[in-house]
Amino acid sequence: MLAFRIDTDDPRPVFRQIVDEVQRSIAVGVLKTGDTLPAVRELAKQLKVNANTVQHAYQTLESEGSVYVKRGIGTFISSVPRESKHRQPIVARQIAERMLREAYRHGLLASDLIAALEEIAPRRGK
Repeated sequence: MLAFRIDTDDPRPVFRQIVDEVQRSIAVGVLKTGDTLPAVRELAKQLKVNANTVQHAYQTLESEGSVYVKRGIGTFISSVPRESKHRQPIVARQIAERMLREAYRHGLLASDLIAALEEIAPRRGK
């Protein structure tokens, strides 16, 4: 089961948040080739969004080549390239954008985040 939520403060449309989360899950290896995505209605209920929004996200994922659909069976993750490292900068940027939005809401600057990241980064590597 996909474990993500919709951020109502995020300026991205809901369908794009779903697309980005699925692609992030592929990039970091949570979703693998052949894995099944939840049914449209199931994910719409889980995320508390309109089923048409999820359908739009799935169609976008399909047109981008991230998933394929077997009518009446489900939506599956397409072949994931072995070098998903090309997605890492994209995922990093998406995370940074979300961090900045949250920081700005709390009155922090980018430099405050950078200082905090530099402070905790060495501890994570140990």
